[in-house]
Amino acid sequence: MIGVLARSTAFFFLILNMFLHDDFLLRSPSACRLYYDYAADQPILDYHNHLSPGEIATDRQFANLYEIWLEGDHYKWRAMRANGCAESFVSGDATPREKYAAWAETVPHTLCNPLYHWTHLELRRYFGIEKLLGPGTADEIWDAAEQALGGGDLSVQSILKKFKVTTLCTTDDPVDDLAHHDAIAASNLSTSVRPTFRPDGALRVDSPDEFNAWIEKLMQASGKDVSSLATFVDAIKSRHDYFHEHGCRLSDQDLRTCPRTVPSEADAAKIFDQARGGVAANEEQRDQFFGYMLVHFGRWDVERDWTKQMHIGVFRNNNERVLRDSGRDMGYDSIGDYSQGRPLQSFLSHCEMNDALPRTILYNNNPVDNYLFATMAGNFPGKVQYGAAWWYLDQKDGIEAHLRDLGNVGLLSRFVGMLTDSRSFMSFPRHEYFRRVLCNFIGDAMEHGELPGDFDLVGDLVARICHQNAGEFLQLS
Repeated sequence: MIGVLARSTAFFFLILNMFLHDDFLLRSPSACRLYYDYAADQPILDYHNHLSPGEIATDRQFANLYEIWLEGDHYKWRAMRANGCAESFVSGDATPREKYAAWAETVPHTLCNPLYHWTHLELRRYFGIEKLLGPGTADEIWDAAEQALGGGDLSVQSILKKFKVTTLCTTDDPVDDLAHHDAIAASNLSTSVRPTFRPDGALRVDSPDEFNAWIEKLMQASGKDVSSLATFVDAIKSRHDYFHEHGCRLSDQDLRTCPRTVPSEADAAKIFDQARGGVAANEEQRDQFFGYMLVHFGRWDVERDWTKQMHIGVFRNNNERVLRDSGRDMGYDSIGDYSQGRPLQSFLSHCEMNDALPRTILYNNNPVDNYLFATMAGNFPGKVQYGAAWWYLDQKDGIEAHLRDLGNVGLLSRFVGMLTDSRSFMSFPRHEYFRRVLCNFIGDAMEHGELPGDFDLVGDLVARICHQNAGEFLQLS
């Protein structure tokens, strides 16, 4: 009995030591070779995220784990809510230490969620902390991280250098003055930090208060009066030009679905005037106004040789009480169950026929749309790419499904690779996570004879996906 217990104890400690070992997620010799020889040392081109240009420009030095880790991370917020944490400990008025304690209490409950992997990868890669986070280790980990953060080696710009981030594309409102981007460009930072043109505010005709407040900001930023649809479009176009002059080469749109129709200018003007007068557009009018404006945005992108990103298929701001009390983008979003095929095809075709289809990356949030988006991209060769597994799909199963589905119906070798889509400067290990999943996926095919055992050939595919493809397609390298 003692011998059995001893062997069981030894096995138990072996299992503990296997978690996040050097070959984490790499389950074959081929996967290991692909990762270490072709993926691990590739630099990072993070072409879509929500990081703060102000924090980059000022080289923010974080004081503690809350500031660098929890301050705006919706992934962690959702897990904490699911674990029963009161909102005061998530986005409310609890102290940073109390919010961190609530997160530490939540982490053991994230087993089988990618957050458990990401959490401990981040603690290791930033602080060298190998302990598992939980209530019993929370104080020790907080103190060790605080000491490391105080050393000056983990300021924002130091982090970009540490993780070999060559290019970073933030997400910016057209009314932003881009002063922080100017400061970054004038600094000695080796990372190229570029803005992305995201005109969500220009489309909110179904919410007149927000729409009109945004127009006031637009007039101030552009120096143009907005008294009609034509002057509205002209003012936004001036901001598109301004962004180009300040290094922007990407735009981004957040859509439930692509617009089903593109109205005449007269019909779009009626919707605009109605919203300016305080009357909300109905769903059909909202869809029409989106169509009218997105064609303009696409035409400007073509003229400037930009790349457009279209993030499609999210139910946003689903909790009306939170939307009323706290505003948008608090993490109360879910996968949208929309019919995407016909409007997507119709809109892309309309744009191509009207010189309004730039290089475009499509992202779906609902996994049932994988094959639809992957095959739709092939209908517009050289123009449209099927983008990375996004948001709820950027975990191991979702990434593998994306790789498999794109490989089955498209060209995996041309895939533009991973992005963080993050608000946290602690998220760069998600590129490592993706690369390990990618190498295991490709390595498994090699081990089973489904791909040739030619590491120069297959390794080149891996290296291109990790960095080179994005630079070439986005023309940012």
